[in-house]
Amino acid sequence: MSERDVMEYDVLTVGAGPAGLAFALRLKQKNPALSVCVIEKASSVGAHALSGAVIETEALDELIPEWRSSPPPICVPAKNDEFWFLSKTGGFKAPINPPQMNNHGNSIVSLGALCAWLAGHCEAAGVEIYPGFAAAEMLYDDDGAVCGVRIGDMGVAKDGTHKPTYTQGIDIRAKTTVLGEGARGHLSKQLIARYKLDAACDPQSYSIGIKELWQVREGVGEPGKIVHSMGWPADSATYGGSFLYHLDGNRIALGYVSGLDYTDPNYQPYEAFQQWKNHPSVKPLLEGGSILSAGARAIVTGGYQSLPKVEMPGALLIGCAAGLLNVPKIKGVHQALRSGMLAAEYLAENNNNPAGWDAVLRASAVVAELKKVRNFKPAFKKGRLFGLINAGWETLTGGLSPWTLKVKADWSSLKKLSDAESPVRDYVDRTLAPRDRLAGVYFAATEHDEDQPIHLQVANTDICITKCAEEYGNPCTRFCPAGVYEITQDDAGKRLQINAANCVHCKTCDIKDPYQIINWITPEGGAGPNYQNL
Repeated sequence: MSERDVMEYDVLTVGAGPAGLAFALRLKQKNPALSVCVIEKASSVGAHALSGAVIETEALDELIPEWRSSPPPICVPAKNDEFWFLSKTGGFKAPINPPQMNNHGNSIVSLGALCAWLAGHCEAAGVEIYPGFAAAEMLYDDDGAVCGVRIGDMGVAKDGTHKPTYTQGIDIRAKTTVLGEGARGHLSKQLIARYKLDAACDPQSYSIGIKELWQVREGVGEPGKIVHSMGWPADSATYGGSFLYHLDGNRIALGYVSGLDYTDPNYQPYEAFQQWKNHPSVKPLLEGGSILSAGARAIVTGGYQSLPKVEMPGALLIGCAAGLLNVPKIKGVHQALRSGMLAAEYLAENNNNPAGWDAVLRASAVVAELKKVRNFKPAFKKGRLFGLINAGWETLTGGLSPWTLKVKADWSSLKKLSDAESPVRDYVDRTLAPRDRLAGVYFAATEHDEDQPIHLQVANTDICITKCAEEYGNPCTRFCPAGVYEITQDDAGKRLQINAANCVHCKTCDIKDPYQIINWITPEGGAGPNYQNL
């Protein structure tokens, strides 16, 4: 094996999301002399980015004061908000919009387009950005401190041999490595375990957000209109809700969020989303239209009590890699931007040394915002009614309750078939596209070389066809929104089939598997979804 090529920088950022890009740009603004590199596993910046997304713009105003004169490609001022409680056949609009859902002054954007736009500002400031560079593993110095990452090899066959296209991955070294991978980043996960960064906090918790972008009929769209809902099709014990954002050009961004702390092993987040689309308040908007793009992504929702330590020797965490999303607002972009900027300012003032970053973040407005809403989502574990009553209480008191509700790991919430009482789901016949999950994968434009090592590592597949089949009925075949996992039967008997090429990198399997034997690792650089304006 030849010696690997090495690139060296003052600062390396893993992930070209809003946190990583805001960090890189702010650092260059504060200290132009520092060499700053951003690597991104997607084929282009923004291709793996998916969010609602309605953003609060104060951080962007500070980062790029003149941004409104040349805004991101999709940027629609928020106009009117509605919040609905749905039943199967109708529902009612809340007479008063929840304060957390007040979007006056905010903007509806495409997160992918926003990231590509931010990347242009970063490159103009001298930041080097490399899409298609998938960081496969961390590098450590002799003292055990992080000193960079190793980019995964390209052109490795499924059996581990080298194909004619084989290219050895390079090492990228830096004095400080910044992890901005987003929710459940595979390197962040390793670092949290290695340095025991979660020793003093609750386990992290997540939701899965499934989204589609539609081109609707002329005159249907109302640019700037924002509609959220809860209720049907989720049962009262399952945390779930929808968003529907009207963009310009008769486009509507819509999606459904399911808390991955659900208990019913038969629950299917993707089916819940498709059912909601066929609700009488939604279906008429979409009929006669067409899907432009679709995808799914884990959302970090543990909040304040699940915030790990965000510094370690040689590295730090920012954005959703740290778990900074505001759950009742369903917003994390402003927190990502703010945390990235704050980390950049700290490093610029402290000789590029991450020591002390954890205290700075915890003393900031970023974490103060999390603390204020820390009890919203955990209360829904006791059911929708209790959760709504608690939400009202926490809103009235400004989050000053003298208690902090606990958060459990999502995989531990899943009940066994013998203990679960799966509700009779009053689902409807659905006629809107896509017809199934595989059709949905088409609109994610996901692409993997099928002759590469499978990036979904299952430690013991015997469990899948024995213990898991008996105890949980193979929930991976239901919680994955892309049909990656199948239980098939041939002459040799039952086996688990992993359709890795379908994967949209949502990380749900890594999170919800009740045995925690699925480990998501990065495939070749440039692989995965190619989201368009999600």
